[in-house]
Amino acid sequence: MSKNFIKAIPLTSIDSATFTGDYQAINADGLPNACTLIRFTNDTNVDVTISFDGVNPHDYIRTGDKLELNLQANSQPNGYASSLKQGAVVYVAGAGGAGLLYLAGYYNDKS
Repeated sequence: MSKNFIKAIPLTSIDSATFTGDYQAINADGLPNACTLIRFTNDTNVDVTISFDGVNPHDYIRTGDKLELNLQANSQPNGYASSLKQGAVVYVAGAGGAGLLYLAGYYNDKS
């Protein structure tokens, strides 16, 4: 009988001192698993733009804020699981600053 467990991917971060205004990968190797929930924690002194394609802005996080994307919350039809695919690279941009921006993720392990 299959069981469903939530597990965490390794926490990744990027130092805002390296920000140039252009998009940079916060997880250059991509997500190790398809995540049903991801959370950004902006522990920097600059506002940050999030992109899922490295070209277009998709979200925005103000200094000191968190952004949590529960990708499964509104999954339709019921019984389907939405997730950010395994291998997805997330990009961030902002002005150079101080502090770290973190990316946490959680996935459904069916083992």
